[in-house]
Amino acid sequence: MKDYGKILDKIEILDIAAEGKCFAKYEGKVIFVENVAPGDIVDLKIIGRDKKFSLAIPEFFHSYSKDRIEPYCSHFGTCGGCKWQHIAYQTQLNYKQKQVQDALERIAKVSFPPLEPILGSEKTNFYRNKLDFTFSNKKWLPKSDIGVEQVTQNALGFHIPGSFDKILDIEKCYHQPDPSNQIRNAIRDFALANQFTFFDIKNANGLLRNLIIRTTSTGELMVIVQFFYDDENAIKKIMTFLKESFSITSLLYVINGKGNETFQDLELVTFSGKSFIMEEMEGLKFKIGPKSFYQTNPTQAYELYKITRQFAKIQKSDLVYDLYTGTGTIANFVAHQAKKVVGIEYVPTAIEDAKENAKINNITNTSFFAGDMSKILNDNFLSRNGKPDGIITDPPRAGMSGDVIETLLRIEAKRIVYVSCNPGTQARDIAILDQKYRIEAVKPVDMFPQTHHVENVISLVLK
Repeated sequence: MKDYGKILDKIEILDIAAEGKCFAKYEGKVIFVENVAPGDIVDLKIIGRDKKFSLAIPEFFHSYSKDRIEPYCSHFGTCGGCKWQHIAYQTQLNYKQKQVQDALERIAKVSFPPLEPILGSEKTNFYRNKLDFTFSNKKWLPKSDIGVEQVTQNALGFHIPGSFDKILDIEKCYHQPDPSNQIRNAIRDFALANQFTFFDIKNANGLLRNLIIRTTSTGELMVIVQFFYDDENAIKKIMTFLKESFSITSLLYVINGKGNETFQDLELVTFSGKSFIMEEMEGLKFKIGPKSFYQTNPTQAYELYKITRQFAKIQKSDLVYDLYTGTGTIANFVAHQAKKVVGIEYVPTAIEDAKENAKINNITNTSFFAGDMSKILNDNFLSRNGKPDGIITDPPRAGMSGDVIETLLRIEAKRIVYVSCNPGTQARDIAILDQKYRIEAVKPVDMFPQTHHVENVISLVLK
């Protein structure tokens, strides 16, 4: 790679591109850059290239963009999260709105009404209700510290982007409100003081592996500790320390000797308190277990669901299908307006949560089914459960499969509300649905301030 390490002088950053990167141009070629803002004038160092583009990092700033603000986090630029915290929030919203607009114009290529203004998040920091931290004996070190004797190489924090075995030791994270920071720092200090081993991902050894902290708007708290192997005395000592140091609603642990940190297939032990925590939304209660999915920005999730419900225009006589229902949050949220709501989800444990949440709230007009969407949503399913008047779909980032889209076209429900966390795949699917549906309304929602991610809700009506 002959250009690797080459310095390009005084390059203007032109705009924001996909995945939150910015771009510039040099000799007609696009250069993607992180940790810069449109309008910055900067010297760039080439760190990678392709036939169509190059990758670069900023080496020196000659002048700063008017949209740039001072990052508030000491880990900015190293940590992989909050990559837009150097950009003013209103500017972030403008770019997210533009991202949705561009996707519909360039990918969907269908007619659509003017976008409704993006709904910004009331909280731009400390808005998450769940964070995962990794224990590691491979602490990431800045260049200035390499070669300098360290007190410890152990760390508890986040993975460094592009480096699977290096962990950035986090002192303060602005994602999740306290006591998240206190718990993380306390268990790290306790482990160091007692010489408990941190996980070594390359050699697959070390006791402490992962820490998950979940909170709710009702003030409940769940803490999950992953251990690589079973050491009864050490585990009891660590868990007792947490129990006595913090008011934890649900304190659990799991032994995970697998090659990854996922524990959906493993048994968790409730060390103290309950095995779940409770969230509330508009008078509804939602039970959240250690394996349950729940939107990580609960305040903004409520706004998202209200928009979805508004777009759905559900009548008392309507049968509604909620595709990719997860733990049934949307299905149970809109159930009081409908005759019946049918939820479908791939993950069986999520469906059990959905049924439990309906039971807790005395909701009797919902039914939930687990299975592969492209296989379960067929003519037999429709004949048993009825043809829906309206459909709500909230697929994962990859969007809907071709089989599911073809089924939706065949069903010809009066209205589809498409909720998406990826405007690109949403636009791709909309292009196919355009055979029979037209876009009635588009409303972006910012669920993740300080990042490039944007949620989008589109209302489709049968032509």
